[in-house]
Amino acid sequence: MPAQIEAFLDPASSTYSYVVYETDGGQCAIVDPVLDYDGAAGRTDTVQAHRIIAFVEAHQLQVQWLLETHAHADHISAAPYLRQKLGGKIAIGASISQVQNVFKTLFNLEPEFSVDGSQFDHLFAPNESFRIGNLKATALHVPGHTPADMAYLIDGEQILVGDTLFMPDVGTARCDFPGGNAHQLYRSIKKLLAFPAGVKLYVCHDYPPEGRAAQCQTTVGEQRKSNIHVHDGIDEAAFVEMRTRRDAGLGMPTLLLPAIQVNVRAGNLPAAEDNGVVYLKIPLNKL
Repeated sequence: MPAQIEAFLDPASSTYSYVVYETDGGQCAIVDPVLDYDGAAGRTDTVQAHRIIAFVEAHQLQVQWLLETHAHADHISAAPYLRQKLGGKIAIGASISQVQNVFKTLFNLEPEFSVDGSQFDHLFAPNESFRIGNLKATALHVPGHTPADMAYLIDGEQILVGDTLFMPDVGTARCDFPGGNAHQLYRSIKKLLAFPAGVKLYVCHDYPPEGRAAQCQTTVGEQRKSNIHVHDGIDEAAFVEMRTRRDAGLGMPTLLLPAIQVNVRAGNLPAAEDNGVVYLKIPLNKL
């Protein structure tokens, strides 16, 4: 049977999370789950996570994987909470160590914080094959937005692309975070757009223009024809010039500072201090 992909939109961060499965009663993967975070109050909640839990339980699914496409800068991952409730292994690309190394320095994380990705249950090598129940999957390394971005190819017919591509009328992801690289992003996108035109692509975010409802699914063919940043005929030099100019005018994502320092820990919060309270750090005048 073809893979079934159920999408869950978090309106606060414009993030799409997914449940990938073959049939009711089988195994599944949860992709890019969101932990609710109120930045003004410094409070977390699990409303979005429980939407996914309700779906998994209603379809009697067993969670095999909790897949991250990258260390997100716009939301805190709910993967540890879902692992506690449903099981499964938290996985990300092996290049997460590069991201950890940068942000350990920025946040002056505790000396014992390891920059080897060991906080995650599994680190995918580029083009590593794995299974979601009977579904064949491949972890595709697609750096550019960050060094560790992954896309997940499911049964050769559907790809969860993370932050490489957005919907065609929105374009592509920024490359100005530490370790980002517009040349790499262009080549990663071209890798994805080399798949057959009918392959379905599922985006991690949508920021729709006025008058269009949020959407999560497009195709290779639609992207090659209509993506405003990288349609057929746009060469690497033109893309890099556009992306560099555009990124220079973008503000930092609202949740970058709280999200990154948690997500490099595989979504785990820092240890509580001696008063029993967990704290996040805000480095001043560094970004």
